[in-house]
Amino acid sequence: MSLLIYGRNTCLEVLKTQRKIFNAFIMEDSNQDIFHHVKRHQIPYEIMSKHDFKKKFLGNHQGVILEVEDYKTYELNEFLDTLDLKTNPFLIMLDQITDDHNLGAIIRSCEAGGVQGVIIPKNRSAKISGTVAKISSGAIEHVNIIEVTNLSNAIKILKDSGFWTVGTDLNTDKSYQDIIVDVPLCLVIGSEGKGISRIVKSNVDYNVKIDMVGKINSLNASVSAGILIFDILRRKTMK
Repeated sequence: MSLLIYGRNTCLEVLKTQRKIFNAFIMEDSNQDIFHHVKRHQIPYEIMSKHDFKKKFLGNHQGVILEVEDYKTYELNEFLDTLDLKTNPFLIMLDQITDDHNLGAIIRSCEAGGVQGVIIPKNRSAKISGTVAKISSGAIEHVNIIEVTNLSNAIKILKDSGFWTVGTDLNTDKSYQDIIVDVPLCLVIGSEGKGISRIVKSNVDYNVKIDMVGKINSLNASVSAGILIFDILRRKTMK
């Protein structure tokens, strides 16, 4: 299986990795650094006129498209076997995040914030796509993605493995600043409109909220994720 990815930063990040690249499509008079890399590594390529490129590829492609091997996703138990719980790994679980832009932005924050893996459901979730890769600005190359059939079952497996699981809920009294960070931790982020599902909310160890003082009482999912991830990173590095 292959995937078309686009955008300068995303493509440049892929070129630094061992990911197999099947083809490169480059708009004439653009991205000369990428062209020279592709040519030097004997990657099949096609230089296209601006008219033909924009006719074939829609969206904000920045004049370069790479056809690459699809991104590997892990089974949960397979991934957990790679972790050392003594290092207090930090995972993010996403519930009902169906927007590619939100998923890409969250993955970007996860990579920058030291998150070891992102758990997504196999159904009712955005999938890894060219848009997700571009919005992540190449961070997708460095973040492990774990797909699970059932989030509640995944939470049970995480608990049995030694993780604390923390949900996000506007209606709880507990602040995000009360999250215990010096333990193996999985933080669950829900969608802006629906939040995390009732059953997931009831299965985590506890729920927290982001304290707000304005009249709007909800944040975009990727913004919420960024606030929580970097607060946890800050407190982890202070210890």
